[in-house]
Amino acid sequence: MNALRSAARSLQAILLASLVLLSTACSTLDRSHAPDVDRQALWVVLPFANHTETPLAGNRAEAITEALLRTQGIARVKRHPTQSQPEALFDSGERKQLEDALAWAKEQGARYALTGAVDEWRYKVGVDGEPAAGVTLQIIDVASGETLWSGTGGKSGWSREALSAVAQQLIRDLLKSGLAGAR
Repeated sequence: MNALRSAARSLQAILLASLVLLSTACSTLDRSHAPDVDRQALWVVLPFANHTETPLAGNRAEAITEALLRTQGIARVKRHPTQSQPEALFDSGERKQLEDALAWAKEQGARYALTGAVDEWRYKVGVDGEPAAGVTLQIIDVASGETLWSGTGGKSGWSREALSAVAQQLIRDLLKSGLAGAR
């Protein structure tokens, strides 16, 4: 009987280790060192570039990011008042849009701006149709225009997961690393 219990415990340990490996194998994160930022300062979420074929993926990522900033202890957050972003194949005017959004952030008295780009936002083609998201984030010092932190990542989920849930997990992991030095 002891041999059977020991074998069952070993099998449990192997299964647990396998699950941990599988869950971490589905994402990739790269980020710079966390800056020393002030959680009490006014933050703005600027428009995200949409580098995907999915309409309004940038707007979706912005909404998730704004909500997650608040869950990370950033109480004073404003979102740039953009209408629906143009979905252009050529010369989308991203640089000009970012400059205009930073000017708006200065007018608001914001200290930090968070912006980014969505590089993947889809369900993969195939029998299972796994959700996949790829996002790049940047924290910008509004006064100087200097990028204080940047991070990028990609994550895929299981066939029964929602794309928004996978994106939320990815953005949360990125923000945690970007706000690790926040006071």
